[in-house]
Amino acid sequence: MRALFEAAHTPLMETTEIQVDGYEKVLRCRDRGSGLHALIAVHDTTLGPALGGMRMLPYSSEDEALFDVLRLAEGMTYKSACAETGLGGGKSVNIGIADLEIVRTETKWVTGLSKDSGSSGNPSPYTAHGVLVGLHALAQEVWGSPELRGKHVLIQGVGAVGGRLAQLLKELGARITICDINEGKVEELKRTQGYESVADARHLEVACDIYAPCARGAGLNDQTIPRLKCKAIGGAANNQLLELRHAQALKERGILYAPDFVINAGGIINVAVELFPGGYSEAVSLKKIENIAVNLRRVFEIARQDGVTTHDAALRLAHQRLDAGKRAKRA
Repeated sequence: MRALFEAAHTPLMETTEIQVDGYEKVLRCRDRGSGLHALIAVHDTTLGPALGGMRMLPYSSEDEALFDVLRLAEGMTYKSACAETGLGGGKSVNIGIADLEIVRTETKWVTGLSKDSGSSGNPSPYTAHGVLVGLHALAQEVWGSPELRGKHVLIQGVGAVGGRLAQLLKELGARITICDINEGKVEELKRTQGYESVADARHLEVACDIYAPCARGAGLNDQTIPRLKCKAIGGAANNQLLELRHAQALKERGILYAPDFVINAGGIINVAVELFPGGYSEAVSLKKIENIAVNLRRVFEIARQDGVTTHDAALRLAHQRLDAGKRAKRA
């Protein structure tokens, strides 16, 4: 009888800490009942509580999942710092879990749910809007005008964010070429929206003005950069550079790169507004998203003045704001 009692009251969730230099906390979570296997990384909370998304993928190993969550969490720190959301950086990756609506039943610390639930809604349209704001700043830097009409934009990945970005750009008169590993999605958008398309495996053969990576990260690497036929890069994907040195490779090729954690901050800005005093306001969110252009112009200015890559410039901007936050805490 005692054994049955103890079994019934044994917590199903097992949480263990993984020590990783440079991170405030990294946790492994295993749940016998649901089969959940998740990793949570908190990178830096200098500027506020860590906020980041929940990614669910069929990772081949825990090492692969850990690599992903660490890169994503660090990127969230810099994204929130540059966007001045008043938040820190964290992320979770999940090898198996129910959706966020279910998670909300267990904790109030979930944002970006449906507007019917009193949340701010799907952040994807706001991420797409923020990328569009950033592309205007990118165009200004490259061509001396924020005008996107007539510009040829190649969008890799036309999911919730990339698909919306394509629509917004089409409304402005841009020429759009799309690709995605989901060929059915591409065919549907070609039929309904009239976009040009290219096979995902061959998309780097397309000459364009702006390349917008909106799929998985690490797409800018030793194999892809020499094949690029664009003047500028600005997209919604996280961790677009496989390694930091690839920012220098882009600079040497004369390709202006909008650092991902600056240009794709629209979604995190939108959900951060949920935590503002008085609750969520779309008007406040949209106004803050416009600052993505301001931050990108500052990044380009730092890069010119200091003779560094735009990625290095964005890191300098993020660390300036992190250092200011640390000084404020000590005061």
